[in-house]
Amino acid sequence: MSEMVKGVTRTGQFEWEVPVGYVPGMRVPGRFYLSDALTGTLEEGALKQLANVATLPGIRCCSLAMPDIHWGYGFPIGGVGAFDLTEGVVSPGGVGFDINCGVRLLATPLREAEILKKAEVIEDLYQAVPTGVGARSSQRLGKADLRSMLEDGASWAVRAGLGMERDLDRCEGNGRMDETDPSKVSEKALQRGLTQSGTLGAGNHFLELQVVDEIYDPAAGAAFGVEEGTVAVMIHCGSRGLGHQVCTDYIQVLEAATRRYGITLPDRQLACAPVDSPEGRAYVGAMAAAANYAWANRQVITHHAREVFGRRFGLAPEDLPLVYDVAHNIAKFEEHEVDGRRERVCVHRKGATRAFGPGAPGLPSDLAALGQPVIIPGSMGTPSFLLRGTEEAMRRTFGSTCHGAGRVMSRSGAKKQLAGRDVREALRRDGILVRAPNDASIAEEAPSVYKSSTEVVRVVHEVGLGRLVARLRPIGAIKG
Repeated sequence: MSEMVKGVTRTGQFEWEVPVGYVPGMRVPGRFYLSDALTGTLEEGALKQLANVATLPGIRCCSLAMPDIHWGYGFPIGGVGAFDLTEGVVSPGGVGFDINCGVRLLATPLREAEILKKAEVIEDLYQAVPTGVGARSSQRLGKADLRSMLEDGASWAVRAGLGMERDLDRCEGNGRMDETDPSKVSEKALQRGLTQSGTLGAGNHFLELQVVDEIYDPAAGAAFGVEEGTVAVMIHCGSRGLGHQVCTDYIQVLEAATRRYGITLPDRQLACAPVDSPEGRAYVGAMAAAANYAWANRQVITHHAREVFGRRFGLAPEDLPLVYDVAHNIAKFEEHEVDGRRERVCVHRKGATRAFGPGAPGLPSDLAALGQPVIIPGSMGTPSFLLRGTEEAMRRTFGSTCHGAGRVMSRSGAKKQLAGRDVREALRRDGILVRAPNDASIAEEAPSVYKSSTEVVRVVHEVGLGRLVARLRPIGAIKG
């Protein structure tokens, strides 16, 4: 048992509570979900961050963390906090620097045996989708195009011929946030966004070829469009430099607002402002614009991936349907049941994924009876999972679940301890080909720097924050 869980109460097989008083000023308890096997991965700093979030004004029910919890900026990664719209606040630390970092999954009709020249397919994808820290778009965007991206999200790309109308139906919120206000995005952020549409970026972002190697729920699998034995394409990226700049800009704005409104914080990284204050509204408008940029970005990458499969295998765009697209760094206005009544709240998900259950508003009509598709990626050497949202998640976690496996080693630590070429070779022996700008980017994303995706998802499934639909095995990846 980890020393880090001392002082907390176990309330179920996988559920733990951080009591009010764990840090001064807590308004509600903290709650997190871990198995015994994962308690050793819990960092003291992440647990304190979970408790710190519980001190914020207007927080409802409890501060929450998913099984992928680890230390982050302000909020722990894997953190969820819902705030009322009267006294509650909005905080960039509850969203993160990569606004609307998210993941989408494309199905294909191909079998693994049909990918005869896998290395060439991976190289084609690598050439089609710019990767790395300084990745620049092959598109030439004008300021009018950029403004349309910030206003319309994925639908901008579809109108530009970079997708299908059906794609929008399979995006969370149809790939757009209504609260967008591009006028609140700084000129510096806009300049960064002009050159990065359709790029993967760096860090943990990836485009991965996977095989659907097990279906747990045949009815849901059929409805979602995945079939055992077929190849799928998973895309993980966000709002690039534009989103990072929006967060950087508004941390400064909200640090001043925190003082102006007399809000006492245990950590300056939780800088915030009342949701309905001028500063709060400005941040929400800029954050929503960056979120829309991210949806458009993933849509453009989807188009490039479809082009590669079209050239290689003669597939039409409709042969690679979008299963779903989910955000996992975002703040959204949603209606949830709190203390026995329906209430509109601002839900921050920081490294956490929406997992709306059956009948929830906004789901595609053909999926309403099943719940929202939920995508939880592993690492490039471990399985990813497709789940469906549940009523239990709506009841316990404001319709939220984890967003991935969760790191157990920093990027700097990984580069000191691991050699990228050795990681690449080990993955090759397992049948997984990796293409990346350099070996360092492979080392910092090695499978060993993450928790077990299988164990994390087991907790999610057993608690009921998502129900397993399919497991996907990686066979090739391009990394940023």
